Amino acid sequence: MSDPHVTPPTPPRPLGLLRGARLIAAKDLRIEARTREVTATTGLFAFLVVVMAALAFYLTKDLARQIAPGVLFVSLSFAGVLGMGRSWARERELGALRGLLMSPIPRASIYLGKLASTTLFLGVIALMLLPTVGIFFHLEPDLTLLVVALITVLTCFGFAAAGTLFAALTVQTRARDLMLSVVVFPLVTPTLLAGVLGAREVLGGAPLAQALDWLLLLGACDLLFLSAGVVLFETLLSD
Repeated sequence: MSDPHVTPPTPPRPLGLLRGARLIAAKDLRIEARTREVTATTGLFAFLVVVMAALAFYLTKDLARQIAPGVLFVSLSFAGVLGMGRSWARERELGALRGLLMSPIPRASIYLGKLASTTLFLGVIALMLLPTVGIFFHLEPDLTLLVVALITVLTCFGFAAAGTLFAALTVQTRARDLMLSVVVFPLVTPTLLAGVLGAREVLGGAPLAQALDWLLLLGACDLLFLSAGVVLFETLLSD
């Protein structure tokens, strides 16, 4: 018989949505600060893609300005797939993902935290790639590059919002990087196309008002992917 004078332990109180997301993101950032595994490997891969594309496709200065956005986003997208796959592979090791799912952290907080860290990783890589692309493709350091940088940030966020959702589903599979690529790239094609076309028109001398249309389209795609991730993350993991 149990002792009536002994009070049973109280279950942990569930954390708030934003606080849980902040804890998840902080955990990923601390791990990356110690290992630099994601940013170093994916950053080097993205840099090599830019260098090889510059050597293979650069013909004239005018043609280079048209090719540069495609090279930028292709390198970022492939680096993003590698980074998200490795980030979720950490959660698979030693049952860390099971521990997260059993913790009092809301499932949506896990998604938002991983999204925040992935977006930051991609932002760091984009910060390295933008001047690299500018040097290899002879882009002028003017206001247009700032607009391209804003387009790049919105594109990276939308890519991370969709990729984070499906990276969690494919983490248990053996060919997770291949499965993630097969699922994510068709889904984020509108975002990548909007980013490439918007950046190409800005670099081609289109008025900034026309760039605003691409920014609004990217913002709508980002909001759609973010909402879908928050709503569907718990359901998809449960299945």
